[in-house]
Amino acid sequence: MGKIDENYFKTSDKDYTQIDEIIDDGEKILWRGKPKKSAYVLNAFLKMLPIAIIWLAFDGAFIALLLTQMGWDMIPAPMKVFIFVFFAFHLVPVWIWIANVVTANRQHKNLEYAFTNRRIIVRSGIIGIDFKNVFYTDVEAVNLKVGIVDKMLKVGDIYINSKAGATVLFDIDNPYFITGRLQKIVADIKTDTLFPNNLRPEENDGYKTDYKG
Repeated sequence: MGKIDENYFKTSDKDYTQIDEIIDDGEKILWRGKPKKSAYVLNAFLKMLPIAIIWLAFDGAFIALLLTQMGWDMIPAPMKVFIFVFFAFHLVPVWIWIANVVTANRQHKNLEYAFTNRRIIVRSGIIGIDFKNVFYTDVEAVNLKVGIVDKMLKVGDIYINSKAGATVLFDIDNPYFITGRLQKIVADIKTDTLFPNNLRPEENDGYKTDYKG
């Protein structure tokens, strides 16, 4: 057995909430970026907006009808409590929409993406910082979605399907170029990593963990 490095788990003063500090030895960042802020905040506002409006209009009309027919003073106290609790829960889609809008700036501040020569890194979080890693050999598809608002603001959402599930890179500038480059990185590394050795051309030395595409 090889010699164990006793300092391997020794802590340091690094800020491990930053992408630069979690990069391994020999790992290189090929690209990094954030969602376009204007697009991200606007999409957070528009997302679920029709559902929130319909839900709020329906519940508002029901409450108005109830008060018109019975009058608030005529409703027994236990029934008032029941109505309040019922609509507090029934309006959950509205509360979710409001929470998304209110926290959009905080989410954007902590959201960052990076492509390295080994993996895709997604940094996110509202209270704490979370990291999601997608290794290229696990990627099954890279797709791009550009909606009406995205087209107006010249951004797009990159959908990465992998064995661990779906990962979305929201509101990326130059989406067609970035998607194309990511697809090439995935294809190159997966081919060079998984291609049977006995079928490799002689000039192919194999994947050396240093992507130069």
